[in-house]
Amino acid sequence: MLPQAFLDRIEMQLGEEYPQFLQSLELPRAVALRFNPLKGEMPVLPFVKAPVPWEPMGYYYDPEARPGLHPFHEAGVYYLQEASAMAPVALLDPQPGERICDLCAAPGGKSTQIAGRLGGEGFLLCNEFNPKRAKILSRNIERMGIANALVTNAHPEDLAKRLPGYFDRVLVDAPCSGEGMFRKEEAAVTDWSQETVEMCAHRQTEILRSAAHLVRPGGRLVYSTCTFAPEENEETVNAFLAENPDFYPVQTDAPWFTPAGSGQFRLWPHKLRGEGHFAAVLQRSNEDSCVGDTISGEKLPKQWQEFAKELEIQLPAGRAITFGTELYWTPEDTPNLKGLKVLRPGLALGTVKKDRFEPAHALALWLHTCKNVQNLPADSQETRKYMGGDVVPSHQKGWCLVTVDGYSLGWGKGDGSVLKNHYPKGLRRPM
Repeated sequence: MLPQAFLDRIEMQLGEEYPQFLQSLELPRAVALRFNPLKGEMPVLPFVKAPVPWEPMGYYYDPEARPGLHPFHEAGVYYLQEASAMAPVALLDPQPGERICDLCAAPGGKSTQIAGRLGGEGFLLCNEFNPKRAKILSRNIERMGIANALVTNAHPEDLAKRLPGYFDRVLVDAPCSGEGMFRKEEAAVTDWSQETVEMCAHRQTEILRSAAHLVRPGGRLVYSTCTFAPEENEETVNAFLAENPDFYPVQTDAPWFTPAGSGQFRLWPHKLRGEGHFAAVLQRSNEDSCVGDTISGEKLPKQWQEFAKELEIQLPAGRAITFGTELYWTPEDTPNLKGLKVLRPGLALGTVKKDRFEPAHALALWLHTCKNVQNLPADSQETRKYMGGDVVPSHQKGWCLVTVDGYSLGWGKGDGSVLKNHYPKGLRRPM
């Protein structure tokens, strides 16, 4: 049962379309996934169906399938993401080489979508204020094999003070009352109240104030929610524009969505295959400003150099940084974030020991190939054994990249007859 106060307001918003809206909530929801272009060519999978119109890598899939259990999911070949949730990044339109900030990024669907569009070029800062959700975000960035992204656990105001005008584009997918998720999540219904709507609107206003400082002159800001409430959508955006005269709405071609004002769009579940969403596209006036300095890197240790030479690994543009014995490769445009909590300062390369180097799981997921590769069929017993933590037969010696149908999955270390399993214990499961 939906809250009556919510239904009364929706009826006022939709008028004669109200019965269609109610009928749509009785239909089974559409489920979708988004392929990861950083992993190479898309595989042909029997459960993948029609494309999502506004996202080139998005596809609906058979609701009877369980793609989260397929080895390709753990290999980062795709990300399970609701179709309407793909719309804000389509409107953000990130370009390779740009500096992008996803300010409210957990669990990582939109961040990984941005990373796919950057194609490994540029700099992506993924921030999440909630510490537990920030850890989930970090794991998803790793799973999708993203090298040019950092994950921070900071208050938006602190980022705004540190990085004024640093980003070409900023996405604010703000925490909201979740009305658009009523069909998907029962908890969204039980937690709803008008007081929650008003509380969220206040919080969204504060987040947008911080976001405004992060956008460079001439840069783009996209604000989005998964709610229908005008207080959290049009009213919040219009108040922001009144408070920030250096921002203006952008007329954007988005024929799949319902216009909701200049540069603003609504996604209604009775008009498309997806849940409820709202998005606004805003631009900052083009004026001069200072964008701050990037960090300086360190010399790569000899242990890494020997390991990389042996396996013929070439890193992308970036800089080396160390945290104790842990070695990371951070993007060239990484700014000075001293004083902020950084969960993931770039691509984790591995651990530097006294006389050797132990590669990180993240490095395996980023790689497409290297000198030593053990490829396993995705539906094989060997893959099930590997993902369960067992050894698998192999003629390889030394460190070896394990792949499933050509997609990197993890590390093994061979002795000429079997591969010792280095798949992370926290990810192991019987397949």
